[in-house]
Parts: sequence; structure tokens; C-alpha cells
Amino acid sequence: MKPEALPPERTDVPTLIEAQNLHKSFGKNHAVKDVSLRVRAGEIYGLVGPDGAGKTTTIRMLVGALRVDAGEVNVCGYDVKRQVEQARAQFGYLSQRFSLYEDLTVLENIRFFAEVRGLSSKEWLPRSMEILEFVGLAGFKDRRAGQLSGGMKQKLGLASALVTRPRVLLLDEPTTGVDPVTRQDFWQLVIKLVSSSPSGATVGRPPREDVGSRRGSAVEAQAGAANRPSNADIAKGAPSSAQGGVSVLLTTPYMDEAARCNRVGFMREGVIIAEGTPNALKSTLNDRILELRGQPIALLRKVAHQDKDVEDVQAFGNRLHVRVGENKAEDVLSRLRSTIRSEGGEVTNLRLVPPGLEDVFIALSESEPEISRLSERPTSGDVGLQERPYD
Repeated sequence: MKPEALPPERTDVPTLIEAQNLHKSFGKNHAVKDVSLRVRAGEIYGLVGPDGAGKTTTIRMLVGALRVDAGEVNVCGYDVKRQVEQARAQFGYLSQRFSLYEDLTVLENIRFFAEVRGLSSKEWLPRSMEILEFVGLAGFKDRRAGQLSGGMKQKLGLASALVTRPRVLLLDEPTTGVDPVTRQDFWQLVIKLVSSSPSGATVGRPPREDVGSRRGSAVEAQAGAANRPSNADIAKGAPSSAQGGVSVLLTTPYMDEAARCNRVGFMREGVIIAEGTPNALKSTLNDRILELRGQPIALLRKVAHQDKDVEDVQAFGNRLHVRVGENKAEDVLSRLRSTIRSEGGEVTNLRLVPPGLEDVFIALSESEPEISRLSERPTSGDVGLQERPYD
């Protein structure tokens, strides 16, 4: 089956992030190799890849924290090399590590970043309260940041990034280390931001306080329930720029989060080796993933690996995903069950299943690092060295 065709680019939607032919090296380490990407208004673009692939380095170049060796970066029409301050005024940035001031309160942190960006006292307070309502932290505005749970710190980071009503959000693994409920809440906020309509459909449960992290006290849980915003509150409290189409570029190690993006770029060794919609990427493995259940699991894995048409076998909980060559699924299905039984194993289920992004990620991680994308472009390398940014 052919890969799903990408929808044609709309000419009436502005491009807010555009990177062309980026290169970055640290000594002999070529971290970024001819990287190009484009993100339009109202789009969530996800960068995924193994550790060291170049995701963080790419984002740091986009925000002007690292000088590019070659190539061009434009944010909302501003050249990051030559117009760095104008470009920075257009985006909000949330780094991997919590980088706010733990001895300041939630509101004081947001005030600090608002005033650094030049907001007057008449502007920052109502805007800060609006954003705190949006992220669900209004009931904790006087709590010191150091006393927040991990998920609430990430929400505070997002609130600080939103205080200037940016048109672009750059989020570097924003949900790493937080519990699943808080991850869902955070994504609910991101989806609301990129929605062109404040009454747009949402995914999953409504945002709530981070009481599910199991680190909060009973008092905190009661406060969270009292201050939990409804979907209507969130829509009303969303920054006004969201209704004009915010663009989000984020990195994530979670494939379920990547599946929520409009487009995904898979990075390896400084290059985007595949790019497309989640469905288009998954379609590259259509009719090539078998689900195998039975026992003993070690025997099933060994026998499957020995089949000449099997490319890879991976454990997914109590089942195996068996990746086969193109047009080989029927052959493997017809002989694998009997082969396992002849070896003394038991097969309880063997069937063809739709591929997931995890299957795509594993296949791409094992493939040769050549560009084989579903749209038309490459990207970067995750080296956290310090370098003087643009002045």
C-alpha cells in the first residue's frame, strides 16, 4: 500500500517557523546536517528521535540560543541572525529543565518575565491572571515555585512562556517526568492554544490541577478541585493570539504524544530521516506488522527471529510485534504458527495489526540514516554545549 499523501499546503495560512539548510558542529561532532523544516500557523509539529539525535540543538538554534554554522532561520518573518530581538518577541520557550525562580511565587515568576519583556504594570497583572486561569494555577498564585509538584512547574513554565501572547511556542520535552494525567492536561492546553476557535473540540479530559501526581497534599487536592477550570473557562482564558493561530514546535519521547501532532519529524544523527502526518508515517508499514501472543515468550521471539522474512521482533507488554518484509505477511502467517508448535511453544493469537508510531520509530532507528520522507525536507543533533547566542 502506498503511503498516505500529505494534504496540499494552504497558501492562506502563514508560515511562522521556517528553517533552511541548517548546519551546526561542535568540534568534529556534526550535530546538525542540512536541516530544513516549516511550521504553519495553527499547526503542532513534533520532533522525535533517540537521545542525541539533535532535537534540543535544533530548538536552541531556532530561539537564537545557539549560532548556526550555516543556514537560515525565520520566525514570523524575522531573520533570527539579523533581527534576533524582534524574532524573540514572537515566541515563548519552555526548556527541558525547570528554569524559573523557585524562591519566587507563581505570580511573581510570571510578573518577572512579563516586565522583562516590557509589559507595564497595567498590562501584566490582568494578563497574568488570565493565563493562570487558562493553565489551572489561579488557586496557587501565591505559592512558591519550589513548592510546586513537577506537573505544576511545567504549567507555570507554560504560563510564563504565554505571558507576552506569543505567536510561536517552542517546547522541549515539556511533559517528561510528569504523571500520565498531567501529561493529558498539558496536551489539552496545547490543543486549545492552536485551535482557531475557542469552542473547538478537545482531546481527552479537561485540564485540572496536578493533584494526580501523588505528591500533593489533601489540602492541595481540595484547592485543585475548587479551582479546576471547565472547558469553557479554558477557551475564554486562552491568550488572544491563540485564536489567530499559534504554531507549536515541540520535542517528545512519547509516541502517543507524537500521534497528536499535525506533522512529525523523525530525527537521527542530525537529520530528519522521515517527516509527515502520523497516519502517513504509519502507512509506510501497512501490512507488515504481526501481533504474536503465546508462551513461552522467549521461545516465540527466538522462532520468529529465525524466519527468513522477519525483519525485527519487539516486545510490547505481553505480546510481540513482528515486522516482516514487504508482501511477506501471508507467508509468515502461514508458517509461523506451525513452526512455533513444532518447537514446543503455544500460540494463542497471531494476526496482522495496524502499525503504530512505535513500530515506525523502531524501524527508522534501525535503518540507514538516509532521508526517506513523505514530504520534502531534512534536520539536527542533541548536543548541550554552551555557546554564546546572538547578541
